[in-house]
Amino acid sequence: MRIALYGRGFGPDYDGLMKEVLRVLNDASIETIVFSGFMNDMKRCVGEDAEYQMFNSYEQLKGRADMLFSFGGDGTMLDSVEYVRDTAIPVFGINTGRLGFLSSVSPKETVGAVKMILNGDYDVEKRSLLELVGEAKRFNGINYALNELSVMRKDGSSLIVIQVFVDDKLLNTYWADGLILATPTGSTAYSLSAGGPIVAPNTDSFLITPISAHNLSVRPIVISDKSTVKIKVDGRCDEYDLNLDSRTKLVNKDLQLEVKKADFSFMMVKLHGKDFFQAIRNKLLWGNDVRN
Repeated sequence: MRIALYGRGFGPDYDGLMKEVLRVLNDASIETIVFSGFMNDMKRCVGEDAEYQMFNSYEQLKGRADMLFSFGGDGTMLDSVEYVRDTAIPVFGINTGRLGFLSSVSPKETVGAVKMILNGDYDVEKRSLLELVGEAKRFNGINYALNELSVMRKDGSSLIVIQVFVDDKLLNTYWADGLILATPTGSTAYSLSAGGPIVAPNTDSFLITPISAHNLSVRPIVISDKSTVKIKVDGRCDEYDLNLDSRTKLVNKDLQLEVKKADFSFMMVKLHGKDFFQAIRNKLLWGNDVRN
């Protein structure tokens, strides 16, 4: 088995955890390949003279790993999309960040979780991705989002007018600060904060959630992920923010966006004994009632 290690970096507080993970992998004769931006921190754990195979791009990772371990928070997990893309490499999230909804394994659970993976005691869930198509390809070929695509007014500017078409039929015109088009995975992220519903990850759907709409009757809506969504933005400003997960571009309002479901999935590792409903109860305190 070949495992890639990915992350933005880690502080000295996690040196002990990394040493334990590396020990378990070495004892099992696992071949490892390390993200180059992660290597500087790893050297504190393995020594300056340690040599590892490294990767720094999708092309350098493709065909060289059977699984990727993502060390960090949910943002790091989202960033890993850039490197795995359509390789079908499963991604296992180890939470060294804060909430850790996607990267759900805590530091104290990590060593046991790695041993479970080496023993094959896990499942792989397919998570759908959004793809930005057409002339709006502005993200250096990484036109995919695991959580959401959003359009936002520039800081300090007035409301924007957002027309949304589903399969070329007008859905609605929103006067708002912005709009979120989310996957089921993204339903527990920004969309949830904007008042959208929680959608189970195996649901074949997209979720459209307005941000601070200037109309009390406007509500989020769930549509089929087989649909193509087109978005047109107007307003007093000539530009607006276009976001794919944590990546942002400033684009001209004349640009029409076209979004569809990507033709490949993000493969997420889930340990036996952990499930989505457990996660929303524990991480989001869903259904928690202090009276009970």
